[in-house]
Amino acid sequence: MSGLRVEIDGGVAVLTLDRPQRRNAFTSAMGRALGQAYRDLDADDAVRVLVLTGAAPAFCAGADLSGGVDTFESPDGSMFSASPVDPPAFALRKPVIAAVNGHAIGIGMTLAMQADIRLVAADARYAISQVRLGVLPDAMAHWTVAHVAGLAVAADILLSGRTFDGHEAVRLGLASRCLPTAEVLPAALELARDMAVNVAPMSAALSKRLLWDTAIRGYHPTRVADLETELHLRVMGRPDAAEGVRARLEHREPVWSARLSAEWKDLPKT
Repeated sequence: MSGLRVEIDGGVAVLTLDRPQRRNAFTSAMGRALGQAYRDLDADDAVRVLVLTGAAPAFCAGADLSGGVDTFESPDGSMFSASPVDPPAFALRKPVIAAVNGHAIGIGMTLAMQADIRLVAADARYAISQVRLGVLPDAMAHWTVAHVAGLAVAADILLSGRTFDGHEAVRLGLASRCLPTAEVLPAALELARDMAVNVAPMSAALSKRLLWDTAIRGYHPTRVADLETELHLRVMGRPDAAEGVRARLEHREPVWSARLSAEWKDLPKT
């Protein structure tokens, strides 16, 4: 069993880490399944937004420690990666919302940090605690946490491995909203469904790619301005640019026609 469940409805794909008896403790099989699901859903034009969540009562309790003291035994170097989900959520063209509906520890939290938007449970426990287990943070957390919340917050969270709640996650800038546990997934789905209907898929894909490429490549503001101009020229005059305005004026839901599978062109790398 992969430990991952995928359900698609109304343009929203819900990916559920699904080992509730182990509080969705992360395994290599789960990592492979999540990466494959990300690739498949990113290629599916019927999917507009992805929501990553966990089967109650947790989001992900971290690495599966059932191997005891051998859990972090030296692996075969040719097979090991500290980033076991490929591609990461931020590399997809479609928005990814992490509905962190319970405890997220270690790789549970570092995977959530790869999403575009995070909603967390107010009273759940969160930690990137790998340094307390004799290893270190993974899933590109040394970059994602610093990028999302700043270097001071990254040093605090990554080097101490300390635990914090949802309220503090929002104060630190690690999450957008904290809610009662039972409301996290419904709120994420409400946001996802609104985006799936009302946000032009090509616009979202280009905006997301520019947002993350700017962080990764450290673009100067003038370079961002040039790219924003270039990407505007890709979409202006296209059917969706007219449809968005027409739907707004007619007070109805838009019917988008652009297809990422056929029309996507990546951003220039220079």
